[in-house]
Amino acid sequence: MASLRPKQQRYDTITSSSQVSLLSPQNLSPNVSSPHRVQAAFSQTPTTVSSHNDHSVVDERYHSTSGKGQMIPQSISDKFSLSPNPNEWGANLSVDHRENDDFIHNPDPRRDHQNDQNGNVFTARGVANLGCLTLLITGILALFAGYPIISHFTKHEQSTLGGFNFGGVNASGQVAAMPGNWGLIDLDTPQEVYSKADYVNGKKWQLVFSDEFNVDGRSFYPGDDPYWEAVDLHYWQTNNLEWYDPAAITTRNGSLEITLSAKQTHGLDYQGGMVTTWNKFCFTGGLIESSVMLPGINNVVGLWPAVWTMGNLGRAGYGASLEGMWPYTYDACDVGTVANQTLNGLPVAATENGDPFNGGALSYLPGQKLSRCTCNGESHPGPVHSDGTYVGRAAPEIDIFEAQVVDKSGSVSQSGQWGPFNAEYEWFNTTDNLIIADPSVTEFNVYMGAAFQQATSCITNTSVDAYELTGQQYAVYGFQYSPGFDDAYISWIANDKLAWTLKAGGMAADPRVEISARPVPQEPMYIIANLGMSENFGHVDLDHLTFPATMRIDYIRVYQDPDALNYGCDPKDFPTEAYINTYIEAYTNPNLTTWRDDFKQPFPKNSFLGQC
Repeated sequence: MASLRPKQQRYDTITSSSQVSLLSPQNLSPNVSSPHRVQAAFSQTPTTVSSHNDHSVVDERYHSTSGKGQMIPQSISDKFSLSPNPNEWGANLSVDHRENDDFIHNPDPRRDHQNDQNGNVFTARGVANLGCLTLLITGILALFAGYPIISHFTKHEQSTLGGFNFGGVNASGQVAAMPGNWGLIDLDTPQEVYSKADYVNGKKWQLVFSDEFNVDGRSFYPGDDPYWEAVDLHYWQTNNLEWYDPAAITTRNGSLEITLSAKQTHGLDYQGGMVTTWNKFCFTGGLIESSVMLPGINNVVGLWPAVWTMGNLGRAGYGASLEGMWPYTYDACDVGTVANQTLNGLPVAATENGDPFNGGALSYLPGQKLSRCTCNGESHPGPVHSDGTYVGRAAPEIDIFEAQVVDKSGSVSQSGQWGPFNAEYEWFNTTDNLIIADPSVTEFNVYMGAAFQQATSCITNTSVDAYELTGQQYAVYGFQYSPGFDDAYISWIANDKLAWTLKAGGMAADPRVEISARPVPQEPMYIIANLGMSENFGHVDLDHLTFPATMRIDYIRVYQDPDALNYGCDPKDFPTEAYINTYIEAYTNPNLTTWRDDFKQPFPKNSFLGQC
């Protein structure tokens, strides 16, 4: 093969009479095996030649084998392919050869220093670039490392606020402003009553719950309201004459209305109503106020309207949940936790001078079911004292009011119910423990208890205009309390004024019956409102009562000390949720009247009785 010369022309003129044409592989005869024909079709040599006068490359590589002097035309690859050897391209590739653009590829710090403008790496652009990189890296680290770590150590468990048993409507924790005006504080509550001076110390307390009942036509059937639910049962515990039906309760003209009607239903001749916030809203300590128009008239006896509270571990009207729970409020392990408050006939004071209608026995209570004497391993909602004993639990009762008519004069009884009982039901009602604000309208209630309850109570006169058949005016009733021992108290409010106060010392230990002090209720308390009739509460004058009779409640509001907020039905120090869920049938089936006989559940074993 001829060599390339320094001077080249890209293509040589072919001096042949034949014309140049492209030759496709399929035009070759399959029988031709000449290597020159194959080379013509798949040439790999350069297509450039040295001169017009030297045809050595073309002549030798493309000379026809037929001997006739015909030339085989060039292919596309002949025209455009380069030799694999760069030395054959005709350029000077020596490393000593200088080209015009060499300076671009050969930086010279001395030469280029003048172009640096005496700069340094800490330029504004450099700092900006570095800052962006730092910010980007910091953000990535914060997102994938910092955020999970911070979230783990700063997360707070949401409070259910007592709503665990109602489909999550008020259990999400987002209670400040819920669509449909279902927040803990009613949107219709005036702003000026969002805080209130407490009746005892004058400190400004904050509103934690309110219901103004301004929306007409509300329903209180199960599941219809996030905080209230009406019961559908006969309140046999007090031998009521009526059946409680959700149909008897609604809202109208800005008030909650509970109506007692002469109506045959469920084998009874009357229909009344009871609505509660059980397991939906509870509070521990604070001030509760209700603005109420009493039913009927102030000189005809027989109606039994009431607004009251009870500990969440007992559900009003559901007997199985109340056996061994109501009206106890006790946290000691002694004879006060056992049935009849006696063991082997002792103490003697608990066997005499009690209820004259029950053979003089002091107590017919079955014993405190969830007492401090509960043996380890037995069913108990907790919590536990530092000495390993359980905290005594129960379902105490504090009444805002029970309206009555005595000697043709209207009044309200405002009381607390207690268990176990003092000897002869005589609590320590000294001037230090019993404080009546205005003796001209409030007096000590001589009824102090019977075999199933002990009562601390005073009676306050009502306004003649505070009834539906007279002046149709509303009056404010309520109570303010601090739970526990020592400085604990309950103060009742009537006619928007402080009526009377019970100090914790009034329920101190009573060595006569060998019982310890009973604390002002420490359980989370729920709200109850009802209207019925019962001979247990006094004579019922059916000849002169007017039916239907309606109790109207303008509002119910709950305030608490901002330094002692405690609302919700399942507080950590007095939990109820797990226990209620474990024995849910006792809390939802009113036909189960007792815990042991109907519900077939035992009382926990008691260490005082030597059962552990």
